[in-house]
Formats: sequence, structure tokens, C-alpha cells
Amino acid sequence: MAADSVGQGGHEKRSTRMATYVLVPGAGGGAWYWHLLVPELQARGHEAIAVDLPAADESAGLTEYADTVVEAIGDRTGIILVAQSMGGLTAPLVCTRVPVALLVLLNAMVPAPGETGGEWWTNTRQAEAMAEQAAREGRPMPAEFDPEVTFFHDVPPEVTSEMLARGEQPQSQKPFEEPWPLDSWPDTPTVFLQGRDDRLFPLPFQRRVVRERLNIPVDELPGGHLVALSRPKELADRLEEHRIRNIGSKVS
Repeated sequence: MAADSVGQGGHEKRSTRMATYVLVPGAGGGAWYWHLLVPELQARGHEAIAVDLPAADESAGLTEYADTVVEAIGDRTGIILVAQSMGGLTAPLVCTRVPVALLVLLNAMVPAPGETGGEWWTNTRQAEAMAEQAAREGRPMPAEFDPEVTFFHDVPPEVTSEMLARGEQPQSQKPFEEPWPLDSWPDTPTVFLQGRDDRLFPLPFQRRVVRERLNIPVDELPGGHLVALSRPKELADRLEEHRIRNIGSKVS
């Protein structure tokens, strides 16, 4: 199944909606990540499509990820494309293939032309920034990566328990091994949202990377790396602010 969506009952029903939010997850590629945000966006009168990427498929790379998102969009218009974390590698490719009214990067990786996803970590000095963030917060860096410390520190316990019970979602390395194929960023209005409590991609780190690579401001909001799980209502409100500011009521 390429996407999870509620309220897709045909063109007549969709035409009454102000916009379509298409939600691209990060590593692991699971649409479940967005399951608390989807009803918040629907309650505001919009269609929300959470995409399942082929993350476990060892043969699927960035082209196949983009294919999956494009297929989920279909012939819809008024697209607001929201990309979480690793989704930042895929979403710009989608923007070159279908009309996207607004691209929202959320705690996202910002690739450079020709750079692989694997090279991104070293090129941006992410590990150094992560250690500096731990020092600022007065906590030790764990000897091994601990997702509960890095990802779930601000996620409600019941949501954390549910996600951990689902098990770790597999993620193939192929999308991290391919050079990012675009020569430049697509000509799509782009905004960047960043959780100020993100321990994986700290706010000062993202401000630097986004300035160097996109030369746009970073809009901070409360929450860590998994802000769609920790603060879905606040995230929906902020997405709506940017929709109104950038495209208003336009749907194409």
C-alpha cells in the first residue's frame, strides 16, 4: 500500500478541501509516523496523505521513493509536501515531477548536488553538532546510539510504547549510497521547520546547514526530532500558518 489517507472519496469530495498535505516520513519510511498529525489536518478541512516508502526494499533508491510519493499524489492539486528527516532527500525530486504549491522540510536533511546521503553526515559535521547539543543540555553522550534518548525524550509514554511495540522499521542503505541527482534545488516555495529540542539535528546545526545550502530562515517550534508524535496539534497549527502565509487559499 503506497499511502494511508482518510477522506479520499473522489474528486467531488476532494474539491471541497482547501489543500492536500502529502506527508513523507524519514528513515524506516512508515506512514504510521504521521498518524497523529493526519486527523489534526483533516479537522482543519484538508486532505492528508501519509506515504509509506519502500524502506525495506534493498533495490529501492531515491527514484523509487519519489515514484511512490508521485503515485500517492496522483492528479491532486494544491499539494503541500511535508518531508521529515531523511524525507528531505526525496521530496525535492517529487517537486520536479508534479506541481507542488509548498515544500515544508521538517527536521530534515538538506542534500547538496552530487552528495550521497551517507556523505551528508560527515560533510555537515552532524556528529560534532550532536555532541555539542548533549553538552549544552548537560547530559552524557551514550556509548551507543540510544533511540529512546535521542528520539523519544519528549514523546508521550503511551505513544513511545506503541511505536516500540511495532519494532524497529528496516531501512535499506541504497538511498544513502546514491548521489543526490539534482543539479540545484527545485523552483518550489520552500520553508524549513525545526524542533528546538531535536537531539539528532540540533537547532544551531540546522540553522547553519540551511543557511549554507538553501539560504532561507529556519522557523523553530517546540519539540524534538519526532515532533509529529510529540506535538501534532502544534505542528498542524504551524503548517497552517505557513500555508496561509505562502499560498493562501490557492489549490493549484
